[in-house]
Amino acid sequence: MKLVIQIPAWNEEAALPATLAELPSAVPGFDKVEMQVVDDGSADSTAAVAAAHGARVVRLPTHRGLAAAFMAGLAAALEAGADVIVNTDADGQYDPAAIPALTEPILAGRADMVLGDRGVATIAHFSLAKRWLQRLGASVVRFLSGVPVFDATTGFRAFSRRAAAHLNCFTTFTYTLESLIQAGLAGFQVTSVPVATRPPSRPSRLFRSTTGYVLLQSAGLIRLIFIYRPLRLLLTIAALLLLPSLALFARFGYFYLTGLSPAGHVQSLIAAAVLGIAGLQLAVLAVLADLVAVNRRLLEELRARERARR
Repeated sequence: MKLVIQIPAWNEEAALPATLAELPSAVPGFDKVEMQVVDDGSADSTAAVAAAHGARVVRLPTHRGLAAAFMAGLAAALEAGADVIVNTDADGQYDPAAIPALTEPILAGRADMVLGDRGVATIAHFSLAKRWLQRLGASVVRFLSGVPVFDATTGFRAFSRRAAAHLNCFTTFTYTLESLIQAGLAGFQVTSVPVATRPPSRPSRLFRSTTGYVLLQSAGLIRLIFIYRPLRLLLTIAALLLLPSLALFARFGYFYLTGLSPAGHVQSLIAAAVLGIAGLQLAVLAVLADLVAVNRRLLEELRARERARR
């Protein structure tokens, strides 16, 4: 059994030495443990520092963002023959002593993906807005995928080879929420184990402010809903338009048929027609979007089988 511990990194030459030095060289249940750093187009010596500390380096030619670096790392780890992949951060916020706890459910066959649950409600350095968004993100993930998760944005997680082969991120900001949704829709077992975290040693490289984080994550959540549940969402919106349309048609019909105002209330008819047409168009769009989603899932399954055979 082979374990690959991967670290997506962007301009992390200062933090990497301490982080890599803490990673275990042996983990129970594995014959081989390898370190892998995904250099996301760094302008500093991130790649050289990683190689000097014994890590395999996967280098992206330009800075493409966390999601792209994460996916490039998974692909490289699969090609290297990884049976289990653990993802962690370059800044050392996650205690690597928890890696055996992350991998044990996969080795025991109880899970395909294991999350390091930080207990976000109790993290002192999280603002109220960030805690609220964390809870919202977890709620959206549970709604879209059925995965029982309460820390959806943790970057400390383990993947079986089968799960890693299925993942494919369409959003660019981060992989955390989308990978969970994909795992749930694919029927993978996802579980969580509590992990300790450390206070941040530097400002986040992923976002510049809490407001920016909230805006980016909110936009990402909306996009994920449209990507993974288009039928349910668009039909709901269509129903919200069609119901008042029917009510307005009924109102016009009542006044017209009773003769109370046969020439009036044309505004009700016009509003009903506009709402009805919009609702029908959304309903048709919902069906088309669902067909696209089904086609995407079929392509993902074919891609996963090809990646798993490598």
